[in-house]
Amino acid sequence: MADVPHLTSDTAIFDLLADELGVHAWQVKAAVDLLDAGSTVPFVARYRKEATGSLDDTQLRLLDERLRYLRDLQDRRRVILDSIESQGKLTDQLRAAIAGAETKSRLEDIYLPFKTKRRTKAQIAREAGLEPLADALVGNPSLDPAAEAGRYVTGDVPDAEEALAGARSILVERAGQDADLLTSARERLWKQGLLRSKVRAGKEAEGQKFADYFQFAQTPSTMPSHRVLALFRGEKAGVLELAIAEGDPADAEGFAKARTRYENSVAAVLKIASAGRPADAWLAQTVQQSWRRILAKLSLDLRVRLFAAAETEAVRVFAANLRDVLLAAPAGGRTTLGLDPGLRTGVKVAVVDGTGKAVATDTVYPHAPLKKWDAALASLAKLVTDYDVELIAIGNGTASRETDKLSTELIKRMPERKLQKLVVSEAGASVYSASALASAELPDLDVSLRGAVSIARRLQDPLAELVKIDPKSIGVGQYQHDVTAANLERSLNAVIEDCVNAVGVDVNTASPSLLSRVAGVGPLLSENIVAHRDANGRFTRRADLLKVPRLGAKAYEQCAGFLRVSGGSEPLDASSVHPEAYGVARKILSQGGTALRELDLTTFVDDTFGLPTLKDIVAELEKPGRDPRPEFVTATFSEGVEKISDLKPGMTLDGVVTNVAAFGAFVDVGVHQDGLVHISAMANRFISDPHEVVKSGQVVKVKVLEADPERKRIALTLRLDDEPVGEPRNSRPEKPRQDRGAATPRASKPPAARTPAPPANSAMADALKKAGLA
Repeated sequence: MADVPHLTSDTAIFDLLADELGVHAWQVKAAVDLLDAGSTVPFVARYRKEATGSLDDTQLRLLDERLRYLRDLQDRRRVILDSIESQGKLTDQLRAAIAGAETKSRLEDIYLPFKTKRRTKAQIAREAGLEPLADALVGNPSLDPAAEAGRYVTGDVPDAEEALAGARSILVERAGQDADLLTSARERLWKQGLLRSKVRAGKEAEGQKFADYFQFAQTPSTMPSHRVLALFRGEKAGVLELAIAEGDPADAEGFAKARTRYENSVAAVLKIASAGRPADAWLAQTVQQSWRRILAKLSLDLRVRLFAAAETEAVRVFAANLRDVLLAAPAGGRTTLGLDPGLRTGVKVAVVDGTGKAVATDTVYPHAPLKKWDAALASLAKLVTDYDVELIAIGNGTASRETDKLSTELIKRMPERKLQKLVVSEAGASVYSASALASAELPDLDVSLRGAVSIARRLQDPLAELVKIDPKSIGVGQYQHDVTAANLERSLNAVIEDCVNAVGVDVNTASPSLLSRVAGVGPLLSENIVAHRDANGRFTRRADLLKVPRLGAKAYEQCAGFLRVSGGSEPLDASSVHPEAYGVARKILSQGGTALRELDLTTFVDDTFGLPTLKDIVAELEKPGRDPRPEFVTATFSEGVEKISDLKPGMTLDGVVTNVAAFGAFVDVGVHQDGLVHISAMANRFISDPHEVVKSGQVVKVKVLEADPERKRIALTLRLDDEPVGEPRNSRPEKPRQDRGAATPRASKPPAARTPAPPANSAMADALKKAGLA
C-alpha cells in the first residue's frame, strides 16, 4: 500500500495538538521529541523551558495523554487501510474518508462494512440470490412484494415470506453500515436524545439510595459525571433499568416526531419514499426495523461514550483532590504526638521526632469502657515533657472528638508548652500499617501502633507520608471503584510525580517510596539509592549519585535537579538549580551580590540557557530551598458540637474540606460525618467547578442549612448570609442555584510560599566563596 503522507507523518498530529492546547506546533514537536527520547514530564517542564516555550507540567500531561490517543488512532488507520486494500476495495474516496476520521468511533463506522465477521442473515440472503429482490422493491415500490418475492422461491428459499425476510435483512444491514448515517444519528442522540432510568419491579425498598433515579431522564451530553456513574452503579446493582431513547415517551406527540426524524434519515439512506404504492408498507416496516437495529447499536456506543466522559471527569476530580492533599501545608520538622483514636481498644500513641523517627509509643484508655482519663493525661503529659513535643496530630476516625477533648485538656494543663493540635485524616493509615513498607520502616512496632506514627508524620509532611499509601486509599476520590483502574492509576501516579518533583526531595532522609517518585528514579533505583546511603553514609554531593549502581547519566540528568543535598560540599546541591546550570548560577552570584533582580539577565543568555531558565535560577538563588506549599494553619472545632444532633440550622462553624466532587465539597465540622456544600452554595457567582473556590485540606467557615441525623446528611453553605432551608440542598443536586448573593468563603490563607529558614542569597554567595566556587 502506498503511504498516505498526512496519516503517517507526525506533522498533522503536532498541528492538531497545538490547536487543542493553544500553543505553537514547534512547541509540541519539541516536547514530543524530548518525551520520546526518555525525558520525564517534570524534567521537561522545569529544565527544558527554552526548548518547549515554557510548557508547564499540566500542558505536558495533556499532550502526553492526547498523543497516546492520536498515535493509537494513527496505528488503527494503517491496519484498516491494509485490511481494505487486501480485499481489493480501497478507493481514493474511501482512503480520504479514513484519513479524515478524527475519532475512533468514526473510523470504526467507516470500516464496519469491510470487517471480517460471522455469516449474518443478510450474507446468507445474498448467497441465496435475494439482493436483486431488495433492490427491485426499493427501486420500484409499485411492485407487489409478495408477487415479486414469489419469483425468488428456490430450494434455498422455500416461500415468498422467507424471500422477503432475506431481502429485508439485506436492507437493514445496508442502513446499519452507512458511516454517515451512524455518525449523524449518534451525535443527534447524544445532544437531543435521553438516557432514561426506572426502578426494577420489587427493588424499591433495597434500592433507596438510588431513589432519585427511579424515574429519571436527561440528555446524555448534559449529564454530569457523578450522575452517570451513579446510574451505571444502580444498574449494576440490579436496581435500575437504563435505556437510550429518541425522546420522552411521556410526551407521545413529541416522541413520535423525534422517532420519525430518525426513521426518515434511514429512509433517505435506503432511498425509500412513501407514496401509497404496493411496496411502501413493507418498506416502511423495513425502515422501522433498521432504525431499531441502529438504535440498539448506538445505545451501546453512547453508553461507552457516557462512561468514558464520566470517567475522565471523575479521574480529573480525583487527581485535583489528590494534588491538593499532597501539597497541603506541612507542619515541618517539629516533634509531634500522634494519636490514633479508639474506644475499647484504647488510643494508640506515638511520638515522632523532627526527622520523622518514632521515638516512643504507648496506648492509653481514656474512653469507655475503662475511662482512665486522668491516667491517660498523665501518660501523655510525660511524653510531651520527655520529648519536647510541639504538635498533637489526632486521627479523625472513631472516638476522634473524644480524643480531641482529651488533647484540649492536656493543652490547658500545660500552657507553658504552647502545644498545637490538629485533627488529620487517617484515611489509608490502616493500609500503611499492614503493608510490607511499614514492616520494613517500623519492624519493632506492633501493627496497631504504626497507624499513630503515620498520623503524626502526615502532619509533619503530608507529601512524604502519603506517597507510601495507595492513592485510592487516601480518601479523596469519588466513584473510584466505578472507573477503569488502569486509567485512574496512570493519572494519580502522574499527580504524585508532579507534586514530589515540585517540592523536591532530600536524598539523605527520603524513604524509598518518596525517592521512587522522583523523575528518572523509579522503584529499583530508589532502593539502590537507599542501599548506597546505608552502606556508605549520607551523600555529600549530588555528583555522588553517579556512584549508585545502575544510576547512569540519563537518570542523573532527569533526577539531579529534584534531589537535594543539604550541608554538603557544594552549596548549590541544596537548591533546585540543575547541576548542568551551576556554571551560569555562579556567574550570576558573582556579579549580582545581594541585588540579583537588578541584573540584566540577557547578558547571561547563550545557546544553552535562555531567559526562562535564568529567571528560575535567580528566583532559587534568592530563596534557596523554598517550599512551594502554603503556610501551616489549623482549624478549631466548636466545643459541644460532637454529633449530627448537636448541629442546628444557622450555626456558623469552622471546618476542613475533606473532599471535592464535581457537584460540591465535603467538609468536616467535627461530628464524624462530613457535610456537603453543594456547588450552588459556594459563591455569589456562577461556578462550573468547585475547585474554583475550595480545595482539599482548606480551612473554611460554613453555615449549617440542615442536619438530618437519621439519614446522616448535613447541608452546609459557604455563603454566610444564606438562610436555612427545609430541604437539604444535597438531596436535590440536579437543581443548582447560582443566583443569590453570598459571603466569600474563608480560605485557610493565601497560598504564599512557606520558607523554612533557608539561607539568604548572600549566605549562599558566602558559602560558594568559601568553597572557592564564586
